[in-house]
Amino acid sequence: MVKYITAKELDELLQNTDKTVFCDFWASWCGPCRMLAPVFEDLSDKYDGKAVFVKMDIDEEENEPAAIQYGITSIPNIIAFKDGKPVANSLGFKPEAMLEGFIQENL
Repeated sequence: MVKYITAKELDELLQNTDKTVFCDFWASWCGPCRMLAPVFEDLSDKYDGKAVFVKMDIDEEENEPAAIQYGITSIPNIIAFKDGKPVANSLGFKPEAMLEGFIQENL
């Protein structure tokens, strides 16, 4: 299950989990973001318990610091975090098989 979070919640999550965190930086006006949403949701169900899946709306003012911190210049952008640090990212819409490969590589 995907949880919608703020920048502050992401910071707290990264400090308090030993699982890989996949954060989808997105915006409601973004067509590719809307196309990716059900794929990301399906994969979050498939990998439930093995990783944490979250989404952050970069248009929300409270999330701007995270977008700057992680260099988000284009969306959708999924960043994989391990031990609180970004280790890989997937930019743009990807079909489910490609996105699943990205997830498996970064678990």
